[in-house]
Amino acid sequence: MGRRHSPYLFFCAFLLCSSCIVASSRKLLLDNGLGLTPPMGWNSWNHFHCQINKTIVKETADALVSTGLARLGYVYVNIDDCWGESKRDQQGNLVANKTTFPSGIKALADYVHGKGLKLGIYADAGLRTCTGKVAGSLGHEEQDANTFASWGVDYLKYDNCYNNDVKPTIRYKAMSAALKKTGRPIFFSMCEWGDMRPALWGADVGNSWRTTDDISDSWESMLKVADMNEVYAAYAKPGGWNDPDMLEVGNGGMKYNEYVVHFSIWAISKAPLLLGCDVRSLSNETMQIISNEEVIAINQDSLGVQARKVRMEGQRDIWAGPLSGDRVVVLFVNRKPWKSPMTAHWDDIGIEPTDRAEVRDVWEHRTLPATFEEKLTADVDPRACKLYVLTIIK
Repeated sequence: MGRRHSPYLFFCAFLLCSSCIVASSRKLLLDNGLGLTPPMGWNSWNHFHCQINKTIVKETADALVSTGLARLGYVYVNIDDCWGESKRDQQGNLVANKTTFPSGIKALADYVHGKGLKLGIYADAGLRTCTGKVAGSLGHEEQDANTFASWGVDYLKYDNCYNNDVKPTIRYKAMSAALKKTGRPIFFSMCEWGDMRPALWGADVGNSWRTTDDISDSWESMLKVADMNEVYAAYAKPGGWNDPDMLEVGNGGMKYNEYVVHFSIWAISKAPLLLGCDVRSLSNETMQIISNEEVIAINQDSLGVQARKVRMEGQRDIWAGPLSGDRVVVLFVNRKPWKSPMTAHWDDIGIEPTDRAEVRDVWEHRTLPATFEEKLTADVDPRACKLYVLTIIK
């Protein structure tokens, strides 16, 4: 008919996937109204592992506010493993570690809420948590969900260790139902590791689901989990997101340009943006990355469509996906150890060949001086990226 396709129709077409369904046709997960955009905040594990305590959590909440990160959307303060005692109390309840969290979790939640933030906690769909240090929730789902709700918890990361060989489709549904029964809206993060491809069944169970193994703070690990996560792009939508694990930006294992790639891929993938560094002592470079409002806006775009690779030319990847407002996001990733030219052709990224586009470089915060026709070409530094938002000119 000669009419330009909308970015969303483009997305469905390039997926070539009959399961591509508009968000409005699928119910909100857990009917809890949460996760309409990917969650943003902080998680303790990547930097602190088990060396976590009340002071660190409170100071992190303070830092999220004082640095302005909370204003940008980083509102979840999530405590990972090792927060609890190894045994339940006489009533069978989980209890906070008396040494590291002497005032308990409710008092900490009250403090975090007083900052205008939200508190997250960690549990396991097995007999023990993954470190083996805290009792698991298998068989105690309703009791533990009620405990978390009574403490004022807003987010639950639910891991997959010591699972007694019970399928995750059973264990995660049990906790999902228990959380719903409490009546408190609690974001349910399924840390199932991609075991039984939770993207295929998680939409009725959780607000996000891990699609990958754990990330580590290296270029190779980051790209590996990004590639694993991209496979399930068609299943992300408002209310339920693919999760390639927490961010490593700022932990020191990658160079600045590599962290920019990391943050860019997570942003366009509509992944949870959960900081994994020590936000109490951020470097200027780290702050520049994680506070880029234009990149965050891509992640939080209301259309909620995950971008994916449209071309893979050796070690050069071109990612693209639709945004609201007749826009398209394009990411060039150069995995090579030398500079390389890269080109996105309009027919690869869902723009009609006769259309023009205004191009915004969101890392350089500038709109390119000319409008573009048919294609966009850029030289990309080694182990680096270029991230653009294209506005189609009608």
